[in-house]
Amino acid sequence: MLRKILSPLPIVMFLSALALGQDGPPNPPPNDERPNVLAQLGLSQDQIQQFRRTNAEHRPLMEAAQKRLREANRELDIAIYADTISEEAFHAKLKAFQEAQGEVTQLRFRNELSIRKILTPEQLTLFREIRRRFANARDFIQDRTDQRRRQIQDRMQRRNPNDLLKTPQNIIQRPAKRGT
Repeated sequence: MLRKILSPLPIVMFLSALALGQDGPPNPPPNDERPNVLAQLGLSQDQIQQFRRTNAEHRPLMEAAQKRLREANRELDIAIYADTISEEAFHAKLKAFQEAQGEVTQLRFRNELSIRKILTPEQLTLFREIRRRFANARDFIQDRTDQRRRQIQDRMQRRNPNDLLKTPQNIIQRPAKRGT
């Protein structure tokens, strides 16, 4: 479910990065296989400027929120693995982490909403289609990764544990048995 919630985030971040780098019509670098979302959406210069302003306002807030989240995560980790366990410290650090995580999430979705407001109804329809294709591609890659991981795990489980001892390094290092 988290994957579905976060699926538009890479596209929004990509749009944001593209908008910041646009001075004229969008031209992707040669051999760049990423879709040029701004060009596909047909954004006007005014819309590109709105993206830039939105991102200029959003970036420092997000950077600060992500820094607080990393710090809260580190503090929670320290509380969990401290020499002495303190339930009180753990719960306080967990609460701080959850608040920081909520702040990052809220900023992300507010930024998405700001970007969504910039799009015309036609661009929004096209953006939804681009987002759907992006999610399908991401899911395909994740499925392939999961499939390969399962194949490797299956091979490792089927492998005879004694075969692991027959590597060239182990054959050389293993002393030979003397007469029985």
